[in-house]
Order: sequence, then structure tokens, then C-alpha cells
Amino acid sequence: MKSLVHLKNLALQDLESFLLSLDEKRFRVVQVARWLYGRGARSFEEMNNLGKEFRRKLAEKSRISWLEPREIQASADGTRKFRFVLEDGEAIESVLLPERDHWTLCLSTQVGCNLGCGFCLTGKRGFVRNLIPAEIIDQILGVRAALPPENRIRNLVFMGMGEPLLNLENLLQALEIIRSPSGLQFSYRHITVSTAGLIPQMEALSNRRHFGQLAVSLNASTDEQRSGLMPINRKYPLRDLLAACRRLPLATRGKITFEYVLIRGVNDSAEDALRVARMLKGIRAKINLIPFNEHFQSPWKRPAETAVVRFRQILMDRGYTAVIRQSKGQDIMAACGQLGGRPLPG
Repeated sequence: MKSLVHLKNLALQDLESFLLSLDEKRFRVVQVARWLYGRGARSFEEMNNLGKEFRRKLAEKSRISWLEPREIQASADGTRKFRFVLEDGEAIESVLLPERDHWTLCLSTQVGCNLGCGFCLTGKRGFVRNLIPAEIIDQILGVRAALPPENRIRNLVFMGMGEPLLNLENLLQALEIIRSPSGLQFSYRHITVSTAGLIPQMEALSNRRHFGQLAVSLNASTDEQRSGLMPINRKYPLRDLLAACRRLPLATRGKITFEYVLIRGVNDSAEDALRVARMLKGIRAKINLIPFNEHFQSPWKRPAETAVVRFRQILMDRGYTAVIRQSKGQDIMAACGQLGGRPLPG
């Protein structure tokens, strides 16, 4: 039996090809896409401006996926963590972060992760599989459906479970739909893709015009330090990573965001801050300082507040934009590095 076409896995030009194969006109692409992404249709029956025969053909040849949150946890600070169980029983987590007049949604791209970064709970599980484009997109639709209509998701950050650039093909497919006027209509300025520093994939992504903003997890001021925290540094050491960052094409006012998780007694000294300032010289950089979010599988501790403030001041004194990111959702294990995503029973 031939499997059904997974509509949300199709880039818009592929959706057009599929609809043409059903002897439909090109204008049907916009109609179907608006139902899928604009209105979040879960069935063909909902598409009431399409003829019955067209809907019958769609139902015969294709399918509409949907992710319903299995669990939604609410933090005291307004953060919400959504746990989605996938068709194969695996689970992923997405985090909705409250901002002053909008929401930011943190998305997962893999079930688990194989990079083994020491400060990240997701990596303790190991890698299970990549998410397909539909599973990336359905996180947005599933969270959006749980919000009142007046609540707007403005920013998307690919910083949830997994290394986005190890799922580059599916990520790019999803990004096309996320950014398209016929899709989810997000501005590239409001999309950020985070990476642990996979140089070939960073370069491939940056060659895609207007894919979004790039964030690189730095987290150390020496190779010895970074290799202990992030094993990927043994393959792509700091010198090579920073050289690649200097080569990347940036918009006129564009910057690369460097994320730096501060861990007490590991990488939070004044000497570390001075080394970071030196190594980023010549790169248009913004630095996000993230005090370590403690979890039960790590012996490391959150840095003292004085150490965080000192680190930031050293960077600012040398002309960098440095921001202390106050992690949200720690009480529900939704903060940076705390996502686990194990399947729920039943």
C-alpha cells in the first residue's frame, strides 16, 4: 500500500508539484498552505472553501499531521513548557517564554542529542533521531493553538533539544515554510538558530540568504576548557571556529551572538573574560551570558552574582555588547540546558 504524502514535509514548490499531479491549478497552493499554516487546519473537512472532490483527492493521497501537547507545565515566571509525544512514542519539549508584549518560542530539532555537552541535560540521553520538517513546524502550530488569539508568538529560537545544524536539511525545509508569506510568515529577523559550532554546516546555513540570526555556543576561553565542556571542540577547535565566524557574511548591521554559559569555578573568572574579549576581536559580536542552570545530573554550580556582573563589565569595558540572560522556567526544568524530553508513560 502506497504511503500518504506528508503535506507539512513539503516545501512550497513541492506542494505545488503535488497539487499539479492531482490536476489542480497553481492557485490551490496558496489556498492549501493558508489552511495548513494560517488557520492550523487538522483535517481536510475544515477546508470549506475547497470543493468536495478536491478534498476527497487530498484525503486519498495525503495527510495532515498535528502535535497535541501531552503536558503543559507553567512556571511561576510565566514560562510554559510543552511536551509533545510523537507518532513513534518519542517525546520532545518546546518552551514558550514571556516577553513584554509578545512570546518567544524555543524549538527542538532532534529527539535527544549526541554532542554530549557537559552542562546540558538533553545530551545525557544521547541521540535518538532527527525531527522531520512537519514535527518542527507542528511545535509552532501546537503551541499557537494553545494560546488565546491575542497572544502573539513573535520570535523563534532553535535552542531546544538537539543540535539544529546536525539536522540541516530538515531545518532548512522547515525554515522555508516558517518564513514564507504563504506559510507561517515569520520575519528572518525574528528567527535565531543556535549551534555548538559545526563549521561546514554554519557556512552552508549562512550561504542561505536571510535564513535568520546565528548564535554560537562559546562557553569557554581556552581549547582545554571548551573540550572539557563541549567534546565537539576536539573536531572544531576555537581557532578554526572563530576564523569561520570571521568569514561568515553578515548583514550591514548584523552580529553573531555568542552564548556563554558561566559555571562557578570553571569558566567565570576575570581572566576568562579577558581572554574572551581578545579572541572575539574583529568579529561583530553580541555576547549572551547565561548563568549555569543547575540540574540533578551535573555537579557544577551556578556562579556568584558578583562573578557574572564582573564578567559582563570586563566585556563592556572593551566595547562589546554583553547581556546577562536571566533564565526563565527553572522551576519546571525549562531553562537553557534543562530539557530532557523522555517519553511519558501511557
